[in-house]
Amino acid sequence: MSTHVFEQAIALTATGDGAYTGATSPAYANMIGPYGGITAATVLNGVMQHPALLGEPLSLTVNFCAAVADGTFELSAQPVRTNRSTQHWVMSLTQTDASGERQTVVTASAVTAARRDTWSVDDEPMPEVPAPQEVSPYTVPSPVEWIRRYEMRPVEGAIPDEWDGSGSGSLSRLWFRDAPARPLDMCGLAAQADVFFPRVWLRRATRVAAGTVSMTVYFHAGVAQLAECGHGWTLGQARAQAFRNGFFDQTALLWSESGHLLCSTHQVVYFKE
Repeated sequence: MSTHVFEQAIALTATGDGAYTGATSPAYANMIGPYGGITAATVLNGVMQHPALLGEPLSLTVNFCAAVADGTFELSAQPVRTNRSTQHWVMSLTQTDASGERQTVVTASAVTAARRDTWSVDDEPMPEVPAPQEVSPYTVPSPVEWIRRYEMRPVEGAIPDEWDGSGSGSLSRLWFRDAPARPLDMCGLAAQADVFFPRVWLRRATRVAAGTVSMTVYFHAGVAQLAECGHGWTLGQARAQAFRNGFFDQTALLWSESGHLLCSTHQVVYFKE
């Protein structure tokens, strides 16, 4: 059976002591380098494959120090503190530049935890929206390849049809899932957390250069709950809080098709005129 393109993109080869090698995938290419979500998933995969792993991902922070170049890379994933129920990780992704020097292009940290059965509730209910089958697919042509790796059905706040500076809000809601569909897992959810286009595009209806500087994902669902999602849809909601001095933030929530909050995610994004 052939491997899904997502698994191919985040594949790593262990070289010992939490060190791995890998390569970027043209299937997830962005305007410059790979789609940030696939980089986040790759970094998390280094933790998931580590033989010392305790529990499941609770949080992931990825800092994009520089554009990841197309080609090979080295990844380090090291547990720096293991407690009874939590484990703390430090990761870095490096590449060799044209001069032969190894450069750090991504730094990251993660917390994994042994989840316990406790009282649980979602205090942020899924908004009332049409079912994915009732929403038209995203049909706007895109110059980047990664967007073809997801089937998207915007409910509101789609990419502007006209770049005329008439934007008035930054809220988007859309259904999405991997294309071709695949069972949702922790790495897949980390990648989906970055599926939203830059909020500044929607708020201004003006296409400007923008790129994520840092993103954090808080995983509210564990492996077992994600397995219940199967090949289903994810509903995502994203909005910005402020745009100022060349940076803006983005808060996003992702729910399963059955209405469970899977993760919350926050970004700070660079933009220029």
